[in-house]
Amino acid sequence: MTDTGKISRLRYEEGCLGAHALNFIGDRWALLVVRELMFAPKRFQMIRAGLPGVTASVLTQRLTQLVQAGVVAHDDVLGLYALTDAGRALHPVLRELCRWALLMPGHDPRKFISISALMISIAATVDLAAAAGSPLRAGFVSGKEGFEVALSAQGAPQVRAVRAPEADFVLEGSGNALAAAVYGPGPAVLASAGLVALRGDRSAAQQFTALFRLEPQTRSSSDSPDETEQALGASST
Repeated sequence: MTDTGKISRLRYEEGCLGAHALNFIGDRWALLVVRELMFAPKRFQMIRAGLPGVTASVLTQRLTQLVQAGVVAHDDVLGLYALTDAGRALHPVLRELCRWALLMPGHDPRKFISISALMISIAATVDLAAAAGSPLRAGFVSGKEGFEVALSAQGAPQVRAVRAPEADFVLEGSGNALAAAVYGPGPAVLASAGLVALRGDRSAAQQFTALFRLEPQTRSSSDSPDETEQALGASST
């Protein structure tokens, strides 16, 4: 049984497990802070760069609450925030929220998208049947953040934070530009327009991004969950 005494502030006085979970991560911005830390530790300003709508004071409050809840750990010496095991266990929650969002009207992909948000959304938008067994490996870079993405035997994206991606191709640009390359007309088109930089095999880039669509994906009960790998040596600053 979980010790509710560790919760800094009870938001819901209920025995429901969902309500109990929201006692820890139910405040505004909390899950998005977790999103920004999902793949690598970061310092305060890097977290804030991925959340342009949050104020410094609110972000400080959320980080403090998440540390108290045992979801985030803070290294006082290095100034780094990192997810604990409990925090990393929220990856499927974020992925399923993305899947659910595809069912709901009003999504505007032109609004700000961080690269961490994109790396989570690809797990919700991949065509598993088409991606299964693909040997393609993709690289993504936005500012100081870099990622490698491979596909499991079942087609699930396996995301790893790295300093310098080594892959069949590497796309570099803002989170929104990279999202447009994945979900829009394709990386070669955007590269020709100067919106993203594309290094490596252009054909591989087109094949890889064609596996993802901003629409509900058909899933079977046997679909295995995607795998997320965190490279601690790739910490952002």
